[in-house]
Amino acid sequence: MERSAERYITPHTLADIWKDFIDITKPGINASNLLATFTGYLLAAGYTHTFGWMVFIYTMVGTALVIAGGCTLNNFYDRDIDPHMERTRIRAVPSGRMKPRTALIYGIILTVAGHLILAFGVNLLAAILGFIGFGVYLFIYTMWLKRTSTWNTVVGGISGAVPPVIGWVAVTGSLDLAAWALFFILFLWQPPHFFALAMRKTKEYRAAGIPMLPVVKGNAETKKQILIFTILLFPATILLFATNAVGWTFLITAIILDIIYVVLAIRGFSKQDEDLWAKQMFLYSLFYLTLTLILMMVDVLVRQIF
Repeated sequence: MERSAERYITPHTLADIWKDFIDITKPGINASNLLATFTGYLLAAGYTHTFGWMVFIYTMVGTALVIAGGCTLNNFYDRDIDPHMERTRIRAVPSGRMKPRTALIYGIILTVAGHLILAFGVNLLAAILGFIGFGVYLFIYTMWLKRTSTWNTVVGGISGAVPPVIGWVAVTGSLDLAAWALFFILFLWQPPHFFALAMRKTKEYRAAGIPMLPVVKGNAETKKQILIFTILLFPATILLFATNAVGWTFLITAIILDIIYVVLAIRGFSKQDEDLWAKQMFLYSLFYLTLTLILMMVDVLVRQIF
């Protein structure tokens, strides 16, 4: 698709301008990723009995800026396809309220600042992980696979799985088995989440020319993929327990959540109303992730007390 010149609309108030500069960083996505970062940090702190407040602050701020920078640059690059989708066409750049050059400079500043904070305020490994997550999201997912392959969501899931690992290595300074277990849980969660969303937005993705799995291979194949990834959450959950990063409180409740997820995925093969089922799967995926992260934090507190 060609990137055509647009007439830029000047926001009416200073509040409108600030809102656009905040919205372009995708604060909702940032918040969920920071919850994962915090969880990784807390797990590692409970595991090592070390909680450094300044390192914690640098970890959260640095990670937030890297994510914000990546999301801003994603908005900049996707300005040609965003107008074709209901949920993205009102963004600041495609709607004309912010010039692409402004978004580009803003995204670069946020990204550089975030990596510097992680490198000098936390440790080099945290900064490297931040760059890997950022690089996969912007260069591999946004600029390449999102527009060319049904693997876009799966490979892009690497970026969403990095934040808790940054939190872990901020405390431990190492990529041990527990860090990989955290990575796998977040990585495996993302395809079912985004596949369910894609099933509900198939027409919009098709109009934008984005080859999401249900657009290219249909709902039947998408349901199979959702089931596979929900089943794979079981070994990832058990692996985290096996590392001793979490205890029985987490394992038992997380396994119950995994079972519910798989049962819901299986029900999709007999559901007549696919849109309703996809909505249920999408909402449960949000509930699953939030509760799983909370359970990790609760488990830390329980183990500290008992």
